Amino acid sequence: MGRAKLNRARAAAAAAVVLAAAAGLVVLVRVLFPPTPPAAPETGPAVPVLAAPDAAPPLVEDRIVIAARSTLAEILKRRGFTDREVHDLREAVKPVYDLGRIRAGQELRLASLPDGPWQRLEYDIDETRYLVVERREGRVEAKREYVPVEFRPAFVSGVIEDSLIAALNKAGEQDSLAIDIVERCFGWDIDFHTDLRKGDTFRVFVEKRYLDGRFAGYRDILAAEFVNEGRVYRAYRFVYPDTKAADYFDENGGSRRKDFLRSPLKFGRVTSRFTSSRLHPIHRIYRPHYGVDYAAPIGTPVQATADGTVTFAGRDGAAGNTVKLTHRNAYATAYLHLSRFGAGVRKGAAIKGGDIVGYVGTTGDSTGPHLDYRIYYHGSPVNPLSHKFKPADPLRKEFLEEFRKEVGRLGVALRLPEVVRAYTAGLSF
Repeated sequence: MGRAKLNRARAAAAAAVVLAAAAGLVVLVRVLFPPTPPAAPETGPAVPVLAAPDAAPPLVEDRIVIAARSTLAEILKRRGFTDREVHDLREAVKPVYDLGRIRAGQELRLASLPDGPWQRLEYDIDETRYLVVERREGRVEAKREYVPVEFRPAFVSGVIEDSLIAALNKAGEQDSLAIDIVERCFGWDIDFHTDLRKGDTFRVFVEKRYLDGRFAGYRDILAAEFVNEGRVYRAYRFVYPDTKAADYFDENGGSRRKDFLRSPLKFGRVTSRFTSSRLHPIHRIYRPHYGVDYAAPIGTPVQATADGTVTFAGRDGAAGNTVKLTHRNAYATAYLHLSRFGAGVRKGAAIKGGDIVGYVGTTGDSTGPHLDYRIYYHGSPVNPLSHKFKPADPLRKEFLEEFRKEVGRLGVALRLPEVVRAYTAGLSF
């Protein structure tokens, strides 16, 4: 066989193997993680097809955008409803939905017989539910229907060039997935304001949510990996069989959570670090700065970094609007220069980690919108960017065997693209 024919044969063989490997990848994902069938949902507006009653002629559909200061009665009467028909419709709907919640700008879909009476009215309650009112044999019946919801597993990966959000957007994903990665998986170990480096990588195996075949966000991250400056972090979701509570653990069953989140802001930029001597931007003298400044727009939510109790919420001189929390194990935190306080944040209030304690501002001695975040241990300030916090309790021992099986299953899904690449890369001739 000539060299050209041999090369063509080898190329054809390699292509066949790549196609087979790709097909195997699809099959394996479907076997390991079959898509969930359409189900009644949790909650963009659905537009169900208006179906005519049995044996009825085709219906004429009228889509009505509710105008400001219009009432439902006025809208219906302009389309031929009698006072009695409006009353009957209201009474039928009353046990199912409060028509007083219908607002201007929303849409009604009214179906009628050609040159005849109305037969069906629809209204979208939210993304996954819609109201159906039907006229049947002289009676008016109302019910809530559901848009079909499906959850499909998906693999997402990327390389950090600037920020996690930018990398996910480049991969075709939404900002909300970045929030989930930070809040659920790695926000206790990685400060996404200061720790990210160009070239860091991530992999995420996540369930995507579809409404009537249309992408509508994310449900659960099933497994994730983040490589930060060469250090590998992994998180696997596990549902406790007894309580049905879900949490994230590393491959050995260690909790991904720690006593404190690494940052009180989901995303922002560090402008000043913890130091014993800093030139004050206003007073122009050197003094300690026992906190970390995060620049962010006014109104950016500030979250408590751990469960605690409010010991102070008010104006505190040069610190401006300030919230102080005390936590277990002799820790305390402070959030300075806020524009306003979170709902219910007052002295004595119990706060959960992740709760909004206030919003970024520029009150007190401040040159611009930012948050000054501080941590104290046994009354002494510690560096929020470098202090090591104790991890939460590990997975209970009685569930370790089941968890290891889950890690094996999820680990295959998380590594599948790499396996295919490695397999096909070894086929050079």
